[in-house]
Amino acid sequence: MIAIVYSGSRYSNWRLVDKKEVIEVRTNGINPFFNDEKFINQLLNKNTKLINNAEAIKKIYFFGAGASSKERKEIIKKGLSDFFKFSKVYVEHDLDAAAKASCDDKPGIVCVIGSGSNIALFDGKKIIENNYGLGYAIADEGSATWMGKTILKAYLSETMPIEIRAAFDKKYDLDRRLIMDKIYKLQHPNLFLNSFTSFLIENRTSPYIQNVIKDGFRIFIDTYLIPLRQKHDSNLPIYFVGTVAAFFQDFLREVAEEKQIKIRSVIKEPIYNLLNYYANKN
Repeated sequence: MIAIVYSGSRYSNWRLVDKKEVIEVRTNGINPFFNDEKFINQLLNKNTKLINNAEAIKKIYFFGAGASSKERKEIIKKGLSDFFKFSKVYVEHDLDAAAKASCDDKPGIVCVIGSGSNIALFDGKKIIENNYGLGYAIADEGSATWMGKTILKAYLSETMPIEIRAAFDKKYDLDRRLIMDKIYKLQHPNLFLNSFTSFLIENRTSPYIQNVIKDGFRIFIDTYLIPLRQKHDSNLPIYFVGTVAAFFQDFLREVAEEKQIKIRSVIKEPIYNLLNYYANKN
């Protein structure tokens, strides 16, 4: 049995695969920026499906946000290896997952827009080193976290339309003090910031909300995608991966068309493509 894992900061999607069946598992996210080996072990020990299949799993392919250095990859590898004692563990960045899911083994430009955002050139074998993954505090343009910050700032500064503010008050029991506490006192403020996607989806017909979403995509494309295309081959196919890119695919394609960019495909959850990729190799 093998396990394929695709993890953001909020959730981890697992597929446990053997010749007869595929077992689906969802846990909280695993991100080495915020989680250590102890957290990972405690998390896994709460899931019955993982406990029951731990000894049968011989290989684990883990792809996650934050797994961007040897030291951070080692945190995840150690945490998984302590639980899955009979398994060989491979840990890579979520960009690698997006590349394999989108490009298979062919070159392309891969954009991730989910809880966070990132972009990379994939040469058909590996991600070419980039300097774009700067995190939620100073980057992540277009992502759920960025949009959450934008919405909260407009709410607190009272610059959002009255009807949107009323909808926000109806959905959330929040005030200035509570919002500030959650952002500046919580251990993982990014999880709070990226939790407002459902509000954007519910109010996606509002011109104001549409502008917030499109502005995020425009900044992402102008800041990262266009310069990357100019630096490398402008004819490379362009792929987008992630829940935000998928939920708002119509707005994303509209902005891309404005910028004269053709998107080859948009994938919501790369776990399914990764499942096929590794099932064929094992």
